[in-house]
Amino acid sequence: MSEKAHIVSSYDRDLESIQALIMKMGGLVEAAILDAATSLELRDEEMAEKVRARDAAIDALEEQVNEQCALLLATRQPIAGDLRTVLTVMKISGNLERVGDYAKNLAKRTGVLVHMSPIEGAAGAIRRMSVTVEGMLKDALDAYIQRDAELAEDVRQRDLEVDQMYNALFREFLTFMMEDPRNITACMHLHFISKNIERMGDHVTSIAEQVIYLSTGELPEESRPKGDQTSVENLEIEG
Repeated sequence: MSEKAHIVSSYDRDLESIQALIMKMGGLVEAAILDAATSLELRDEEMAEKVRARDAAIDALEEQVNEQCALLLATRQPIAGDLRTVLTVMKISGNLERVGDYAKNLAKRTGVLVHMSPIEGAAGAIRRMSVTVEGMLKDALDAYIQRDAELAEDVRQRDLEVDQMYNALFREFLTFMMEDPRNITACMHLHFISKNIERMGDHVTSIAEQVIYLSTGELPEESRPKGDQTSVENLEIEG
């Protein structure tokens, strides 16, 4: 084997190793989204606590991805398409870590909500919203593996559905709070949860956009449709 072929082979192995970490990270994040929503619906504090505890593994994987990418950049000095791949992977891992943080925050609020009177229909609606985002994430990761820009664009467009679900929940929570002031605290927690899921959708959409960039060399020209019509903007998660 020539020296050049050996270098290429080593680079491919390094990239495959990083890609395996991304997929492992994605699997943990998908599970965190669904388990956090299920823990709320079932009012299961133990399940919620497990979601919070598992977030450390997601954070550790992001660090590992970043370390391996930095080493790859330093030792292999990739150019053009290879460089684009490494930078895209780093951005995807960052978005996955943020989605994991939002899932952890959902689980944290579940621990508070189980001690309050439930708001009718809220937990089921939040779970449906979470399932939608988890499906988007699964497809975004599949698009990454397959370098499928069309599937990634489909994920990008589906973010509008998540925004619309959030808007509907926002209006419902306002109604519950106006009808009975005793609902205010629970509805505020539920609102933050739904907003966090909406933000998950934004980060998944960002992953899809990175896949489009990786596949085509260009980011999407048009801004993705946004359906968040509420007056509450840029709500940050708790640490």
